[in-house]
Amino acid sequence: MSKNNHDDDSAPRMKRKQYEKELRKLQTELCRLQEWVVHKGLRVLVVFEGRDTAGKGGTIKALMERVSPRVFRLVALPAPSDREKTQLYVQRYIQHFPAAGEVVIFDRSWYNRAGVEYVMEFCTKEQYKEFVENCPKFESHIVKAGIILVKFWLEVGPEEQRKRFEARIEDPLRQWKLSPMDIESYPRWYAYSRARDTMLEASDTKDAPWHLVRSDDKRKARLNCIAHLLELIPYKKVSREEVKLPKRSTKDEYDDQATLKGRNFVPERY
Repeated sequence: MSKNNHDDDSAPRMKRKQYEKELRKLQTELCRLQEWVVHKGLRVLVVFEGRDTAGKGGTIKALMERVSPRVFRLVALPAPSDREKTQLYVQRYIQHFPAAGEVVIFDRSWYNRAGVEYVMEFCTKEQYKEFVENCPKFESHIVKAGIILVKFWLEVGPEEQRKRFEARIEDPLRQWKLSPMDIESYPRWYAYSRARDTMLEASDTKDAPWHLVRSDDKRKARLNCIAHLLELIPYKKVSREEVKLPKRSTKDEYDDQATLKGRNFVPERY
């Protein structure tokens, strides 16, 4: 049964051992999905959105860890350049859309306009209004063109977000995740909540519905997200011929280690 409230601090978090066991099963299925996508020439577009620290990066990493980067491709665009600001708004995103046999993952997408750009006033009210009106039409066109479009919104609670921000401040391995924009956005929790609700109201459509993921427990969120993605894209196991390694030829055999003596090897510190 799904919960409408955020997990509280007393709720048990998933243990690493259980998480890794379940993740391996799902990653095996992702590899099968990958073969099916290539086999059928499918075009798949997966959008990840959510508040800062909601766990988008970790979920995407778990999703892409065992698949081919030639099939699953990540797109995480920086802030638009001066030239890109003069283009049609979705233009810089469209050029990254999938061809046949590809799955493209967007770590943030054109929905920047409905979130950070709107809340931080990086776009005009007219630009925002145009986006809200045209986005459903744009996504309907994507789907009717034959692209499988999946949209995930990762929802983290305010207390969990605070803990994750504090961890980024204190941990040298996470400080790179903390941007000046994160600090600016933190006090605007409710402004982002209103922006989220407006976005969902406008763009949660039959052609391109949103799939919301509770992410206070990162491990559960990753598993739930991947499992749901696998359910959304029907696939079958592609039969493969049994492969056996051929014998190495000994016709031109020679001592290939002796020829490396005196070369500049990396010191074996470990």
